[in-house]
Amino acid sequence: MIFEMPAGLDQLFIPPNDDILLPDDDLPPPPVQKPKAKRKRKEIKFLTEDELARLFSVIPSVRDRAMFQIAYRAGLRASEIGMLQLRDYDPKAAKIFVHRLKGSNSGEHHLVREEARALRAWLKVRGSFPGPIFLSKQKRPIDRTTLHLLMKKYGAAVGIPPPLRHFHVLKHCCATHLLSKGFGVERVQDWIGHANIQSTMEYAKVTNARRDDMAQQLKEMWR
Repeated sequence: MIFEMPAGLDQLFIPPNDDILLPDDDLPPPPVQKPKAKRKRKEIKFLTEDELARLFSVIPSVRDRAMFQIAYRAGLRASEIGMLQLRDYDPKAAKIFVHRLKGSNSGEHHLVREEARALRAWLKVRGSFPGPIFLSKQKRPIDRTTLHLLMKKYGAAVGIPPPLRHFHVLKHCCATHLLSKGFGVERVQDWIGHANIQSTMEYAKVTNARRDDMAQQLKEMWR
């Protein structure tokens, strides 16, 4: 027996839902994606070379002068100063092996005249016994808290603004001053141990020495 659909019922057939096409106006609006907030970069703060010279001039302690000189010249963090060991120092070659933290590259640092002289003066007082080069009064490795307090003390003595009385400013000074003297970013990256060159590039944004030099050359070339 064959069943026949009554006339007109075939017009009432409703296809499955996934076959129904709705006009665009009936479609639900796409989810609104909020733009990602840009991460605010920390402002790099550093001392001018004149301010730094004034800071060094008021440090009476032989130990502190050596610590501040090496921290600045090698671009060291406060925590890295206490890690320097006498065995890391090679007086004949005027080099010291620096152990860097936070993923930075450790390696030999070539001492320049000022820091080599300051370190020799301190070692005459300290003695030649093995262990940390820089010790506290309790004969323990110098800690970052002590270094920050010393920076506040000496910084206040020469009128350095409070926001710049922070020991890590010395590392910022090292990078910005080297770039200002015309050293390339890759060479500065190697000197201060940055693993990522983008970290060094942040310092390049705050110095205009190379741009000034280029502008001077262009004055003669572009007429």
